Amino acid sequence: MKVAVYDTYVPKKDGTVMHFDILVPDTMKNEDQVYAYGRSYLQQKEQEGQPMSTKECRFCHIEEATAEVVSDIERQGYSIIEMQGCN
Repeated sequence: MKVAVYDTYVPKKDGTVMHFDILVPDTMKNEDQVYAYGRSYLQQKEQEGQPMSTKECRFCHIEEATAEVVSDIERQGYSIIEMQGCN
């Protein structure tokens, strides 16, 4: 499965920055849905209400998905790869 990778940098409530990637099927063209996935992830991390728009989240590239990413997408529609400041 090919996935679109959205590179995302969101300011946390404590002023630091979360860097994570949102991965969705490469056929998804609705960026509002990608942002909704990002907001859902932020809520899980107790960062709800933080900005999530084209300023924080941008399409980066398309790549081949790993088995874990495919499983996440089949289960919930998207996958998150945590890069920095997510914990």
